[in-house]
Amino acid sequence: MLFKEVKKMVKLVRVDHRLLHGQVVFIWTASIGVDCILIANDAVENDPIQKGILKLSQPTGVKLIFKSVKDSIEALNSGVTDKYNLMIITSNIDDGYELASKAEQIHSLNLGNVKLRENTHNLSKLVHVTDEEERKLKTLAAEGIEVEIRAVPGDDKIIVK
Repeated sequence: MLFKEVKKMVKLVRVDHRLLHGQVVFIWTASIGVDCILIANDAVENDPIQKGILKLSQPTGVKLIFKSVKDSIEALNSGVTDKYNLMIITSNIDDGYELASKAEQIHSLNLGNVKLRENTHNLSKLVHVTDEEERKLKTLAAEGIEVEIRAVPGDDKIIVK
């Protein structure tokens, strides 16, 4: 009997300044059936202390990978991630935009928690953006990439247009 290889996929690309935390570890991974989490973040990829701290939150049975944004895009486009049901987490909208713009497998971007900073305005209670970040999100939406705000899977989606 021959078995057809099942291609796995990018299940979620999430922007969350906290990266790996309770909502991701306990709710998102179980809800969408993730077997691998890719932290796409230039600073973390080069910081062994922060990597060590994030590894403490690694969900049981889920592989955890750290890569720069550039290396993440290369890995996605090369197909080496196709064997995973993958969640990608980045800490900011600029990196999320870069990933969604350059990786063919990404069809949506989830905004989970983007902290309040100087010169930002609210898109929701938990998502604060600069004018430039909002422009990037609207560009993605115009290109057919769904941009949604949702803290947890059970929340209603707020679609950014």
